[in-house]
Amino acid sequence: MRLAAVDLGASSGRVMAGTVGPGVLSVAEVHRFPNGGVRVAHAGGSTLHWDILGLYRELLTGVQAAHKAGALDGLGIDSWAVDYGLLDASGALLGNPVNYRDARTEGVAERVLESVPARELFDVTGLQQLPFNTLYQLLAERDLSAAETMLLIPDLLNYWLTGVRGAERTNASTTQLYDVRSREWAVELATRVGIPPRLLPPLRDPGTVVGTLLPDLAAELALPELPVVAVGSHDTASAVVGVPAEPGTNSAYISSGTWSLVGLELDEPELGDAALAANFTNEGGVDGTIRFLRNVMGLWVLSESLRTWEARGTPVALPSVLAQAAEVPALSAVVDIDAPVFLPPGDMPSRIRRACAETGQRVPATPGEIVRCVLDSLALAYRRTVRQASELTGRPVDVVHVVGGGVRNELLCQLTADACGVPVLAGPVEAAALGNVLVQARTLGAGLPDLAAMRALIRDTHELRRYEPSGREADWARAAARIDPKVVA
Repeated sequence: MRLAAVDLGASSGRVMAGTVGPGVLSVAEVHRFPNGGVRVAHAGGSTLHWDILGLYRELLTGVQAAHKAGALDGLGIDSWAVDYGLLDASGALLGNPVNYRDARTEGVAERVLESVPARELFDVTGLQQLPFNTLYQLLAERDLSAAETMLLIPDLLNYWLTGVRGAERTNASTTQLYDVRSREWAVELATRVGIPPRLLPPLRDPGTVVGTLLPDLAAELALPELPVVAVGSHDTASAVVGVPAEPGTNSAYISSGTWSLVGLELDEPELGDAALAANFTNEGGVDGTIRFLRNVMGLWVLSESLRTWEARGTPVALPSVLAQAAEVPALSAVVDIDAPVFLPPGDMPSRIRRACAETGQRVPATPGEIVRCVLDSLALAYRRTVRQASELTGRPVDVVHVVGGGVRNELLCQLTADACGVPVLAGPVEAAALGNVLVQARTLGAGLPDLAAMRALIRDTHELRRYEPSGREADWARAAARIDPKVVA
C-alpha cells in the first residue's frame, strides 16, 4: 500500500510517500517546501499571516509527484495546532489564517480569566494556558459576523480537497474549546466567552475517511479520486503514534522540532490542581489516548539564532556551530528557554545574552557558546518537564523516547540523557509522517489493529540510537537552580 503523508510544520512542509505492508514500513520525501509567517501591513499596524494558498499549492505538487513515482492508495494531512481559517456561508475563505506568533492575542487570556476562572477552564478543556490558544485567537478577531465555520489548518486543506467540512479530534483538542472528558465541543464555554457555536464544525475521529478527491480536482491533477483520511491531524498526535515504545514500559516522549512536546501517553486526562499549577495540557491522541504534556520552546530558538546571524551577513553552518558547541564547557550558562521573551521572532542571540546577564552568569559571546547555552537550556527544560509529568501522574520514567528532527542533533540527545538521568532512545526522525501513514494504512485495510501493532512495525523496520546518561545529576541540579530559585541544588 502506497500512501501520501502531508506533514506541515511551522518552518517547512513536506510530502512523504509511505509504503506499508507485512514487515514493511518506509517513508521517502518527495517534495519539501519552506513555510513561515508573512507579515502584512494595514492601517492598524501589521499582522503575521500564513500563506495558506501557497501551502495548498505545494501540497498538490507533492501529491502529484508522489503519485507519479507509484500509484497512491490514499493521503492524509497533519500540521501544527491552534491556527485556523474562517469560512463564510458559501464556504469561501474570509482571509489568510493568522500565525499564532502574531501579537494580536496579547491581554486576551487575562480578560477571559476574569470571567472564567483558570480552574474551571482547565477542568473542562484540560489545556495548558498558552496565549495563542484558538479560543483567544477567535476572541482577537475584529469581526466574526460573516464567519460561518472555523476549520483548523489540516481540516481546511481537507475541505479544499474533498468539499467536506469537519474537525478531527486530536487537533480540535488543542483549541481550548473542546471538552476533554466528553470528547465533544465545549459549546457552553464557547457561548459564555462570546464565541458563536456555529463556528464549531462536526467532529470526527482519526482514522475516518473524510471523503475522496473532488472529481474536477482529481482530473486537473491527473490523479484518481483518492480517499482522504483524517489522521492524527495535530502533528504531535501523529508523532506520538510514531513513538516506538514497547507495551508496559515506563517511557516519556519528546517530539522534538520547532516546538518540543514533552510528556506521557495516558488513558485518561490528569486534571488535578497540581497539573493545573504546572501548566500541563491534556490533548487528544489516536485511539482515545491522552497526550499529557507541556510545550517547551524547542529548536525554534536555535533556528532563529541561525536566521539572525545570516541576516547580519555572517551565516553560520549548523554542523560547524554544533561542533563548536560541543567544545564549550557544559552548563557554562543557561536560560529559562520557556520564557515569553523567546516566543516571538527576532534576535535570539541578544535575548540569550541579556537573560544570562540578568541572572548574573557568564555571558556567552561566540555562536558556539550561544548554541551550547540553547542546547543546555533545552535539556534542562526537558528534565524539568519529564520529572513533573512523572510526579503528577505517579508514573516512573525509565526511558525517554526522542522523535522528530531533533533526533539528528546528537549533542542535544546526549544532553537530554544527561539531564534526565535516564537513557534516551532516539528515532525515528520521521515519526509524524510514519504515524500519519500508519493511521491511513489501518483505515484502508492494513492489518494494524492497534497502537501496539503500529509501534511494533516501527521497531522492526527502523533503527534507534541509545544514549546513556553521564551520571552528573548534581551539576544539572545546580544549573536548574540558577534560573529557578525554587529548585534546590
